[in-house]
Amino acid sequence: MEEITVHIEAEVNPTESEDKVKKAIENIFGPLQSKLQTVHKGGVLTAEISTRDPLFKLQNLLRRERIRAAARIALLEGADRKTLTLYLNKQVAFAGHLSFTKETAESPLGPIKVKITCENPKEIVNWLTSETM
Repeated sequence: MEEITVHIEAEVNPTESEDKVKKAIENIFGPLQSKLQTVHKGGVLTAEISTRDPLFKLQNLLRRERIRAAARIALLEGADRKTLTLYLNKQVAFAGHLSFTKETAESPLGPIKVKITCENPKEIVNWLTSETM
């Protein structure tokens, strides 16, 4: 298994509850140790994990929601040489579902940003969207 780092962050706007933003993240990635960094208007909730563990729940959601093919397209768009970046709608995640979004404009409260650093991002995309476990 290759080395991997999963970095997750989401803005906590002044009108939002930190607990609800954390719940949105955990609905997609499972329980995580996160920390809130205060910024001038609200905060940023971050978590960083050096295992594939948080991706197992994401993989299961892709299967459950039957969006593997669409997810593959969205994930490959965010694949680079050593990173895979994706954005998820925070409000949809709070409801326990997945919706890929762009960095800005599509999510009024801001997205959940996920940056996966590894040797072969396309291998991670294949693993996340494969038909078999």
